Amino acid sequence: MASFALVGDVGGTNARLALCDMTTGDISQAKTYSGLEHPSLEAVVRLYLEEHNAQVDDACIAIACPIKGDWVTMTNHTWEFSIAEMKANLGLQHLEIINDFTAVSMAIPVLEDEDKLQFGGSDAQAGKPIAVYGAGTGLGVAHLVHTGSQWLSLPGEGGHVDFASNCEEEDAVLQVMRHDLGHVSAERLLSGPGLVNLYRALVKADGREPEDLQPKDVTERALADECTDCRRALSLFCVLMGRFGGNLALNMGTFGGVYIAGGIVPRFLDFFKSSGFRVAFEDKGRFQSYLKDIPVYLITHAHPGLLGAGAYLRQSLGIRL
Repeated sequence: MASFALVGDVGGTNARLALCDMTTGDISQAKTYSGLEHPSLEAVVRLYLEEHNAQVDDACIAIACPIKGDWVTMTNHTWEFSIAEMKANLGLQHLEIINDFTAVSMAIPVLEDEDKLQFGGSDAQAGKPIAVYGAGTGLGVAHLVHTGSQWLSLPGEGGHVDFASNCEEEDAVLQVMRHDLGHVSAERLLSGPGLVNLYRALVKADGREPEDLQPKDVTERALADECTDCRRALSLFCVLMGRFGGNLALNMGTFGGVYIAGGIVPRFLDFFKSSGFRVAFEDKGRFQSYLKDIPVYLITHAHPGLLGAGAYLRQSLGIRL
């Protein structure tokens, strides 16, 4: 086994690549490439290896789409490829292509205390199931369980479940979005584009015409208290993050903790801390007491996808995490 392997975290916007020390799991020489500027993932990998004068035998790349076989088609990107063909073209002995939230979930066992912030609940219970979700270009979801001496990630497409409203304001948002989009999934609200959808739906529900804003515009105007509609949208986003996280906790009794990843929440951390997130997380009627002790953590590690891809690869090659 080579001392270093290639790891990657590929989303709908960017592709991040790095080297993983196979002995320690440490990540180094991380670099981010714009997915729009390159014709294929293989081209990005070749460029990275050339720029860093690196030779690797093993690789694990996490991608924001379902992995159902040899042919991979990204959900929010035009890239598609054969895993076997890429492995052969790059001359690799071992290539793992995994779901991006499989990677994020696999990072959790190797996170340090300084890599996470806790939002309510008690201590995480060892050996109990874990949930992880995060809003970025889309909404990723996975669960993690410990079986024997290994961690087993349970990936899925939980971001595409139906959005369920829970109050009159959310009813109005759902009605507008159903008219505009047809099927309304959780990802249509809990993502970068979802933040804009929330803003537009709130304004339209009031009988007004929304401005043409980008996600960063909604966030910046809300934090500067320059736009009431943007602040309403960001507040509702935090509440819906709580409701969705509580649903995940109920699904598998995640007393090992619920973890939030993704690039959006850290951009307005102070706002999130004072929002209705935790109240919404526990707001499950008769099961409020069931949820009150389940801790929620925000992952603050700079590259959890890369860290988790390395952990997944190391475990698949027989290293105990």
